[in-house]
Amino acid sequence: MSVSVNSRRTRLRSALAVLLTVLVLLPAAGLLLRVLQENSKQRDNVQLEQDGTEYLNALVPLISALAESQSAALQGVAAEPASVTAAVSRVQIADDKFGKSLETTSRWTGLKAKIAKLPAIGKGTAKIFTAHVEVADLTLALFDTVRENSTLNRDPDADIWFLQDVVAEQAPVAVTAVSRMSDLANMVVAASSKTREPLKLQFAYQVQKVQEVVGDLTDGLQEAVNDTNSDTLSGNLVSNLDSFRRGIEAANRGANFGAGKPDVSVLVTAQSTLQTALSALSGVVLKEMAGLLDDRSDTLTYKRIEAFAVFGVAFALIVVATLWTRGRARQVQAALSEQPGENRRDVSVQAAGATGGSAPANPYGNNPYDQAPSYGEIPNYGGGRERSGAVR
Repeated sequence: MSVSVNSRRTRLRSALAVLLTVLVLLPAAGLLLRVLQENSKQRDNVQLEQDGTEYLNALVPLISALAESQSAALQGVAAEPASVTAAVSRVQIADDKFGKSLETTSRWTGLKAKIAKLPAIGKGTAKIFTAHVEVADLTLALFDTVRENSTLNRDPDADIWFLQDVVAEQAPVAVTAVSRMSDLANMVVAASSKTREPLKLQFAYQVQKVQEVVGDLTDGLQEAVNDTNSDTLSGNLVSNLDSFRRGIEAANRGANFGAGKPDVSVLVTAQSTLQTALSALSGVVLKEMAGLLDDRSDTLTYKRIEAFAVFGVAFALIVVATLWTRGRARQVQAALSEQPGENRRDVSVQAAGATGGSAPANPYGNNPYDQAPSYGEIPNYGGGRERSGAVR
């Protein structure tokens, strides 16, 4: 039986190489898992924001259609405008698609039922106006629900945050305030002296509201342009923002606040101009938001692929290094087994006779005169005289 010290060392080195490989791969795999988890979380969040943007795209026309419905109802038109029917249908499609993830279905179902009841309100200016105000407020609340549940209002990028604030907060409020301001102007002109003062207070409040929201909207768009990476945002906003500002200037002239009665005809024209401008402006803002979110989604997808690629390359290199090390260790072990050197220690145990083994061959042959003397034995030369093979 032979035992090689170098063989033991070689096997030990091979085992250490495998152990080190495992110790390197496990932390690397853990790091990759954490990167992928964070990447998946960000991708899910971006998808939720994209769902919210698409829902807002369907919701924006509804607020303008409701403003149109309010004005028509106050003028005695009982039938629901075609724009309301089309807008409700678009929002229903969006809610069927995203209502579960955005948690809007319950709120939209209640709002839809109230919109359906508007044509059946009956006569009475105050009653009609109050019913439309309630529906518009519920629609604004739905805007808030979408932006909150889609996390658009918590977006980390400044440009997307300001854009969503404009399209989901400032623009709908501006449309609603301008519509109420115009309709209240008509109501003030037609009211009796007894009911005019309360209406004038409401009219004054809506005039002030329009001024505030227009300032917030303009500032928000400017902040978005200053902080965006989009090459098209600024150019696309310029013409639509100019149209919006001209509509506001016309609305202020028609309101004629503090200088006499409001000019209803000017206000009606300004309302139509503002609704068109805000609709176009909202379309541009939503398109820019969708583009920015698509870019972010593409970046996250690239980072995911990059993480897999880096881990794959690292894994391949480690495996190759391990296999090379083990192969080299086998070569060394084979060389040592073929050429025993000074570092090899052999221990042999031989048994003769009882073990059935044969005695080693006598190197001196079978001639009795050629027998090798035993260790310690003094050869007998016949009385001490020298023996010679020659005859004297």
